[in-house]
Amino acid sequence: MKKRNNLRWKLERYAIPNLTLYLIIGYGIGYLMLLLAPAAYYYMMLDPFLVLKGQIWRLVTWVLIPPDTSNLFFVLIMLYLYYSLGNLLERIWGTYKYNLYIFSGILFSILGAFVLWGYSALAGAQYLMPGVYLLANGQIVNFGQVSTYYINMGIFLACAASIPNVQVLLMFLFPIKVKWLGILYGVMLVVQCIQGGIVTWIVSVFSLLNFLILFIRGHGKLRLTPGQVKMRHEFRQKVRSAEHAAKGVTKHKCAVCGRTELDGDDLEFRFCSKCNGNYEYCQNHLFTHTHVQ
Repeated sequence: MKKRNNLRWKLERYAIPNLTLYLIIGYGIGYLMLLLAPAAYYYMMLDPFLVLKGQIWRLVTWVLIPPDTSNLFFVLIMLYLYYSLGNLLERIWGTYKYNLYIFSGILFSILGAFVLWGYSALAGAQYLMPGVYLLANGQIVNFGQVSTYYINMGIFLACAASIPNVQVLLMFLFPIKVKWLGILYGVMLVVQCIQGGIVTWIVSVFSLLNFLILFIRGHGKLRLTPGQVKMRHEFRQKVRSAEHAAKGVTKHKCAVCGRTELDGDDLEFRFCSKCNGNYEYCQNHLFTHTHVQ
């Protein structure tokens, strides 16, 4: 048996289960801090100029700032959505890969902030307030753009690429497939980059570099390993079983694919006279199945 001594095996033991929950808890702590002491925002945000002056806590505290603080109700809805999608992505990918994806996104965001710092320093940055600088060309650089907004967008885009046909309830009312929301997010991101200029380009590209790497490696789709495919199949089976249990006992069931009349109004079922026993099939497998003798 081949000895497992690769880097992944060494790091897997440190993977954090249910990482999305800890992110949400961190956002809750950050939201309370901003609510009770609004000035705390300027001490939490990631500002490389101040980090290099010794305020190294900023490398961590910026992760506590919620992606949106404008409206508490909207914040709660979005956090619930990200929590659901994050857990779903972890079940499909596995804890190690999901951890790697999230932490690489955080590290790339920090790297992007320092690239922006280099650009600002070369452009003659003038200090205005914590995290905000005026360049010689009149452009404003706001390091508050390096935020957890992109971490959560990375979760959403990864779900849209990995499981595009999964439906979510938008505003708890409107069912919509994740892929359409992912496309909408992508369009919004491009518009933001066009309007924001080079500063927004630097922040967004580096913050989403973890998604871009996986997306390019997968040739436009985040490929799943056989184990992840199995987990996705098992998850779908559990969802289907739960839906069937909620709706009641079914009258018809295909002996090949297991679909019932609850899986679609257009499905038709017939018994096969050549099979030894009472075997029922949907229209897709009635003439293609192997007869039971």
